[in-house]
Amino acid sequence: MLAIRLMRMGAKKSPTYRVVVKEKLSKRDGAYLENLGTYNPTREPAEVKLNMERVRYWLARGAQPTDTVRQLIKGQTKAATTEAASV
Repeated sequence: MLAIRLMRMGAKKSPTYRVVVKEKLSKRDGAYLENLGTYNPTREPAEVKLNMERVRYWLARGAQPTDTVRQLIKGQTKAATTEAASV
């Protein structure tokens, strides 16, 4: 089973994360299938960059996002619709 989850990167006490697709039972920082974007919680506001086209592709293939990634996807979707409406 595939999961869309966070992979910790960055220096000690200064985390950044990659949003990746990987096997559900693999290690947090192990090998992954595809990098979908980044998440930097240390910025104010938190910086999220996701390739939504690839996220939708993997969700259609049955990949299950973790709770945190689900919130990030929801926020990106909301931001994209707000941005499209203001243009």
